[in-house]
Amino acid sequence: MDTKPCTSGLSKNAVMIMRVADRQWHALEDDLVVGRGYAEHRPDGRLFVSIDAWHDAAFDRLAEAMSVALPAPLYTVVDEADVELTAGWQRAGFTIRRREWEYAVPTDPRGSGLDEVQPPPGVTIVPAGQADERLLRAVDRAIRDEVEATIGWQSMPAEVIPRPEGDTIVDLTKYAVAATPDRYLGLIRVVTVNRPRIGLVAVRAGEQRRGIARSLLAHALGTLHNSGFAQAWTEVHESNRPATALFEGIGARPMSSNLELVR
Repeated sequence: MDTKPCTSGLSKNAVMIMRVADRQWHALEDDLVVGRGYAEHRPDGRLFVSIDAWHDAAFDRLAEAMSVALPAPLYTVVDEADVELTAGWQRAGFTIRRREWEYAVPTDPRGSGLDEVQPPPGVTIVPAGQADERLLRAVDRAIRDEVEATIGWQSMPAEVIPRPEGDTIVDLTKYAVAATPDRYLGLIRVVTVNRPRIGLVAVRAGEQRRGIARSLLAHALGTLHNSGFAQAWTEVHESNRPATALFEGIGARPMSSNLELVR
C-alpha cells in the first residue's frame, strides 16, 4: 500500500493519497475520505480511469497519482454536460478523443416506421438465442476485421460488458442475426440490465445498403415492444453518419452526449 502526502490548495490540511488496493486510490483529509479513484481494463483492452472527489484539490492529486502509477495511454468517459468533471480531466492532461451521442429509440413499429420492414429476398432473421455459434462467431470476426481495416474498432461505441479475454462474443443469447443458408450477413446485440441497450448492429461490408440493418432493428425493437419496453437506448459515434441516419430515420432522439478523453 502506497501513500503520498499532498497539500490541498483549498484547505490548510494536507491531502494524502493512499493506494488501497490494486488500481484503487483514496484521497484522505483529516483521516476522512474525500475522493476515490479507480482504474479498470475495458473488454477492448484499454485502461479506463474514474475519480469521485469532494473538491478540485482532491481530484487533481488523485489524477496526478494515478497518472504516475498507471501505464499510458489512459482513458476516461464523462457526461459532456458535466463541465467541471471535464475540466478536471483536462487539467490532468487529458484531451477529448471522441464524442458519442446517446439515443432513445422507440420500440413501437408504428412510431418507428418499421412495421412493414422485411429482410431482403433470401435473408431470414434468426432470433436471439437461436443462432449457430460457429456462424455467429464467424460473422462477428469478419465484421470486426473489416472495421479494423478501415475506421478502426475503437471508433465503435465502447464495449463495457465484461467478457472472457480474447472472446469477442459477450453472450450468445443476446444476438439476433441476418442469415442465408450457408452464412450470416449481419448481427444485432441487445442487452437488458436496467434498460434495453442496443450495443451493436453491424452488417458485412459486401452486404450493406440492402436493408439488412433496418431488418435487424425491426426484429429487435419489435421483440422489445412485445415484452413491454417502450424505448431502447444506444450510443453512436458523432462521426458515424450512416448509423446516425439509420437511428434518426426511425425516430431515435439524442438525449445526451459522452466524451471519451485520453492521456
